[in-house]
Amino acid sequence: MKDPILIEEIIKLVVALLIGAIIGAEREYKSKAAGFRTVILITVGSTLFTIVSNVMGADARVASNIVTGIGFLGAGAIFREGVNVKGLTTATTIWISAAIGMAIGIGKYDFAIVALVIVMLVLLSFTWIQNIIEKTNKVEIYHITIENNKETNKQTLKAIFVSCQLKARCVKHMKDHHKQTYMFTVQGPARNHSKLIDVLFNSEFIASFEA
Repeated sequence: MKDPILIEEIIKLVVALLIGAIIGAEREYKSKAAGFRTVILITVGSTLFTIVSNVMGADARVASNIVTGIGFLGAGAIFREGVNVKGLTTATTIWISAAIGMAIGIGKYDFAIVALVIVMLVLLSFTWIQNIIEKTNKVEIYHITIENNKETNKQTLKAIFVSCQLKARCVKHMKDHHKQTYMFTVQGPARNHSKLIDVLFNSEFIASFEA
């Protein structure tokens, strides 16, 4: 006769695999650092640790250690690209995938399914809301180097932001011989940012810029 407890634990691992595969497929499709196999292993691993902790009778200690370990994995997915921080969504996906795995491990399949629906809703359906926000109010960092120290060039640069209907704030200013580099936080609709880039490309007194 087959052990019903063993069958239940195997079912938990299979459910964890399926849920991890669904979340991981979305991350893989978007070419994120933690992709298909990684998210599956995180979900299954968290489920397995939770099952073992139930057997050992050390639920709270093992659960807290899972959270700590997943924190290190999540931190590895976060990186800095220039002045921007990338990978935060992937890091939080790793975190919640582990939480779902723990829920499966204690047999809370209903919680796990509801959590899966919420995660996929956020990752897939809420993207259009983010796009609408960026279209109306996008914030970018610009590094702009002008050729010389003429006051007219500084005033022209400020006038460019105004003409593009963007709000700009200088957060850093560096001087190197006959060139000056400014770092601006620029806020406004995405289409106005595109217009700004075109203007900067065609401005002769702009030595270089990066956005």
